[in-house]
Amino acid sequence: MSLDYASLEGSSRWKNLPSPPGFSKSLSSRQGAVKTTASSAAAYDKLKDRRSWDMAIAPAKSLPMQAFMLYMSGGGVQIFSMGIVAMLLFTPLKNIASINDAFKQFAPSPTAFSTLLPQKFVYVLCNIVTLAVELWKCRSMGLLPLGTGDWLAFETRGEPPELSI
Repeated sequence: MSLDYASLEGSSRWKNLPSPPGFSKSLSSRQGAVKTTASSAAAYDKLKDRRSWDMAIAPAKSLPMQAFMLYMSGGGVQIFSMGIVAMLLFTPLKNIASINDAFKQFAPSPTAFSTLLPQKFVYVLCNIVTLAVELWKCRSMGLLPLGTGDWLAFETRGEPPELSI
């Protein structure tokens, strides 16, 4: 069984309908196809550049949610807050360590590591800002040894100035 669409061509009641929006007969010709491939390659490169910039600022976009998670975890040292802080501390470090893998899909060639330097710089900068927020949280929880009392074990006792008998 085969369908014969040629018989529908001449007597079709749909023949007088206008073309759908966005359809152009010039694009369906052979010349239009050649122009389209050249413009589509440029559009694809532009899209890849825009997506690489989106990837570069992705850590900054997730910063408000991470700050909210830190706020909701509280200021005490409990297992939940320690888990949140540990996760948020290791995420920027892991992101910086795998920066080439993150931008591999946007590179012009798979072995080009020196491409996309501005995007990579912004990516590292956003991860450092995220790391700074998490270190501030660790400081507010008392996990960073910043006070003089934290270093008492390493101070030496001086000789007393007087001697009592």
